[in-house]
Amino acid sequence: MEKHVTLVGIINIVYHALAAFEALVLMVLAVGFNGLLGALIHSHTLHREEIPAEMVAFLPTLFLVIAAFIMTVAVIGLIGAVGVLKKKEWGRILTLVISFLNLLRVPLGTLAGVYSIWILMNDKTIRLFASRRSGRTR
Repeated sequence: MEKHVTLVGIINIVYHALAAFEALVLMVLAVGFNGLLGALIHSHTLHREEIPAEMVAFLPTLFLVIAAFIMTVAVIGLIGAVGVLKKKEWGRILTLVISFLNLLRVPLGTLAGVYSIWILMNDKTIRLFASRRSGRTR
């Protein structure tokens, strides 16, 4: 079971590192949205009349809010995954909570979430983390 727990930690580190990168890309898109839109209009790919003014004002803010949420969950997920690798009970609990959120992110988040929940809720895993907490190792 220890190998599965290590794999859960590694999968979550990789998954949440990719999510953090996704959030950074979304932040860059939000900051450069007006410039990108201007370039598309200048190249005659889009016409100014086709773009609602409300969208131009609202989308960058929406992108930043979504990116901040994704980044927050990614950082918390990374912290939890490190805790799982160190066999800390708080890491197991934190990773379980984040794994339930990951279930909504089809398909990779769902796969990572299901596997993490399956391993971290296993009785052998719970005993492994409890024995580490009490100072005993097997």
